[in-house]
Amino acid sequence: MTKHRANYSLMKLVYFFILSLIFVGCKDAPTVHRIIPMPQSIDYTGNSLKLSKGALFYTNLEGLGKSDLANYLELSPLGLKLAQSASDADVIFDIVPSLPDSLNVGGAYMLSINKNKIEVEAKNSAGLFYAVQSLLQLADIHTNGTIIFPTVEIADAPRFEYRGLHLDVSRHFYPKEFIKKQLDAMARYKLNNFHWHLTDGAGWRLEIEQYPELTSTGAFRPYKTWKEWWTGGRKYCDQNDPNAEGGYYTKEDVKEIVEYARQRHINVIPEIEMPAHSEEVVAIYPQLSCTGKPYTSAEFCIGNEETFEFLENVLSETISMFPSDYIHIGGDEADKRGWAKCKKCQRRMKEEGLKDVDELQSYLIHRIQAFLETKNKQMIGWDEILEGGLAPNAVVMSWRGENGGIEAVKKGHSVIMTPAEFCYFDAYQDAPVSEPEAIGGYLTLDKVYSYNPIPEEVKERGHLIKGVQANTWTEYITTIEHVDHMIYPRLLALAEVAWTDVEKKDWESFREGVLKETVWLQANGYTPFDLNNEIGERKEAQTPVEHLAKSKKVIYNSPYSHHYAAAGDSSLTDGLRGGWSYHDKRWQGFLNTNFDVVVDLEKQTDITSVTAEFLQLSGPYIWLPKDVTISISDDGIKYTELTKIENELPTTYDKYIVVPFGWEGNAKGRYVRYQATSCGIDGGWLFTDEIVIK
Repeated sequence: MTKHRANYSLMKLVYFFILSLIFVGCKDAPTVHRIIPMPQSIDYTGNSLKLSKGALFYTNLEGLGKSDLANYLELSPLGLKLAQSASDADVIFDIVPSLPDSLNVGGAYMLSINKNKIEVEAKNSAGLFYAVQSLLQLADIHTNGTIIFPTVEIADAPRFEYRGLHLDVSRHFYPKEFIKKQLDAMARYKLNNFHWHLTDGAGWRLEIEQYPELTSTGAFRPYKTWKEWWTGGRKYCDQNDPNAEGGYYTKEDVKEIVEYARQRHINVIPEIEMPAHSEEVVAIYPQLSCTGKPYTSAEFCIGNEETFEFLENVLSETISMFPSDYIHIGGDEADKRGWAKCKKCQRRMKEEGLKDVDELQSYLIHRIQAFLETKNKQMIGWDEILEGGLAPNAVVMSWRGENGGIEAVKKGHSVIMTPAEFCYFDAYQDAPVSEPEAIGGYLTLDKVYSYNPIPEEVKERGHLIKGVQANTWTEYITTIEHVDHMIYPRLLALAEVAWTDVEKKDWESFREGVLKETVWLQANGYTPFDLNNEIGERKEAQTPVEHLAKSKKVIYNSPYSHHYAAAGDSSLTDGLRGGWSYHDKRWQGFLNTNFDVVVDLEKQTDITSVTAEFLQLSGPYIWLPKDVTISISDDGIKYTELTKIENELPTTYDKYIVVPFGWEGNAKGRYVRYQATSCGIDGGWLFTDEIVIK
């Protein structure tokens, strides 16, 4: 055995000696950086190229593409300057008529660095730009102006054509320079669609000249944070009010941001919410709601023709600002009860032969899509636009899991995957007790990285899945530093999901690359989450718990929600405790109902304790029970109460907390009944993970 160890040690010495010859053997050997996202093919050839900052480059691009590239390169850390001929240049960027078949997609490029020069080939300017991003990550830039590159051959192309980041600026407003900073990072990681959530109940952020009150009033509120607005009356105020908080983007701001994005090959997609999430609009123009009164609704009245006049006018003005082929119309989370009571909506349904309010919403979606098509625009909406029948040619953004996307693909629609489980960056990325406040959930870097946007069910029609997007909702994200903290480094994982083929991904390599890339982010003014100090998953979830009820039958006297079924009927006795997230398929959820179950221990059993844990997190409407009652029975009919526990934590407590409710003592029986009373808030959830009996 000792001999084998000695041989192994010798092999390691030889291996590291060879590496030293390859990467460290010369004075100017480069640091080999891990490119994010990982190229489809990369081959380091063991030498280096040294350039000086301000070296010359040549491109056969013409017109605007040429000036864009020249400006970007000169202002970049490489500082490259445009040469008049290829013979004078150290770096060549060429548009070519064709690339190998494996690179026959938009944005593909080939990059070659040898000991003498750098050569890049692509079929379009986007491909050249993405090659620049790889060069920037490969470059080892010294303070004396020397830049050292490893010699390398790269053949690269994106897996998906749509690679997106969404930012909600309604709940909290962020200045245009901050938006530009996000566009810079998107460009570095080869993302190409910025989904700008400009309107929602918490504030209208886009100047519309025809309706100036949308910004003079709808963009401001007398509350500093979204949470204060949500709990304090949800009112708006004039922008000149001394307590006004908020802001909006002028047409000049939008023009500047759209152009800044264009230069980085990023498309900016505006979202104008409808028919719901429109409290700010119908508060200012109450005639557009079903009630006709301000502060009584969040939905447009679909039976009112003036609603469509307003929406078409707003969309026309929006389209004049955004060259994007896509316009996002929201379409999510409508409270349709008001339509069922509204005379105008009911008349519309009768006239159009609509059988229910789902079809009424679909009427609006179809009509808005038809209008957008007259403007040569394509509609995107959240997956609720499927309800009542989807408009032809609409693109579905699937957020409530993947089912909406799967359904849309099966019907022949294009889809962008953005399921909350993998893509919602408003979730905690580490232990909630250690992180700034978030809406809930638990989404780690490795969970994002693990996502494959093409489900097995529609693999053969995977071409209809156009891409994937990270969504950053900002109800609890009040500062630009907090936004950065939530987006980075998780956006790097999403970027690699969007760009790199599954078989080319490698978690360990990626994580090491992220640790180094975090240094770049910090040096360039971002405030990312510190992966070095990650706490990780809740310790109770890491080891199965052994107890008397494990694998025993559970009888449900109240039903669990199919949305949060966990492992179904076996969840509460499978020995698995929940983690930080109620999305983890271990926590079982009960909506608008008390919790009432019976565990059958199969025989008379001596017991000394019964405990279950419950979760409280007010953002997603999850509360502890009002009280808990634990009882025992020999026959499953007549029960003896062991304890009743009153909950002392108020529903106003708004931090993440897990609380055990249990009994200890001595008892004997076959059936254990565990009852928990809902706090009574409409839409409220109870979540528990395991009934532990010892």
